[in-house]
Amino acid sequence: MSNPIKRILITGATGYIADQMLPTFKEKYATVLIDTRKENRRGEPVSDVNIVDLIDPDISAYKDLFTNVDAVIHLAYKSRDGDPIDHFYDEKENVEMAYNVFRAAYESGVPRVVMASSNHAADWYEHALIHHQNLDLIEPLDLPLSDNFYGWAKASYEHLGFLFAAGGLGTGVDGAGPGNLVEGNLGSGRKMGVVMVRIGAPRHLDKNLYGDNQVAFKRDLGAYISPRDITQLFTKAMETEPIENEHGIPWQVVYGISNNTRAFWSLKSAREVLGYQPEDDSEIVFANEIRELGLNEGKLGPL
Repeated sequence: MSNPIKRILITGATGYIADQMLPTFKEKYATVLIDTRKENRRGEPVSDVNIVDLIDPDISAYKDLFTNVDAVIHLAYKSRDGDPIDHFYDEKENVEMAYNVFRAAYESGVPRVVMASSNHAADWYEHALIHHQNLDLIEPLDLPLSDNFYGWAKASYEHLGFLFAAGGLGTGVDGAGPGNLVEGNLGSGRKMGVVMVRIGAPRHLDKNLYGDNQVAFKRDLGAYISPRDITQLFTKAMETEPIENEHGIPWQVVYGISNNTRAFWSLKSAREVLGYQPEDDSEIVFANEIRELGLNEGKLGPL
């Protein structure tokens, strides 16, 4: 069942992922575009972009852009630099930006927010278990554990989204009273629909960029998502009704990959809840590269 979406807001509208989806979305919906620049990565102008700093905690400076919007897609992201232990500071700002987007959408009555999470929200399983062949598949609702601040930030987005979906953010309820120790804040606010998309590898896999690291190429074959599949997934994440989980919370975590032969992330929630039907398989898309590199079978691990 689909929700009649007419007007959408996209943050990070000049970025790499938005670039793959915008042609379809501009034909299908009225679009409100937000970014900190007006050109895409090729240096080409993107029309009708609103220049907005979403890290600014004063959401009144941009909340009007969320008015009369049926769905928000949040793709904006501030790059990190420096030593890994210092990435906290940049990623903290990304978490604050996600909060600002959720809050602006919530206060504006937006029914659905689709936010770009990442496979890195649970990448500890991949690094520690999958690559050592001690685990075959990571499920969307496995406890999100990461070994880096990028993944920590994405997991934080997901928990933030749950707060806005759970219905406990009403005015004047703080959870401190004796009654609230039992009842919590549930029922004090509206439940905003939230879909978190753990995006895999949304890019062409150029075998020449991998050099001798064929293990990394095999990994990205499992993580690949094609432009038409990512567009379909985000469309269904905006339009599908209902998205309530088994507890009645309109909050879902889905992995964003194609129908890859070497997949090591589960598409269960994407398929069962959103009706996602990926059309591509990296094993076919990159068949020539696989043959030229002489890759053996198997998802990951040593060749």
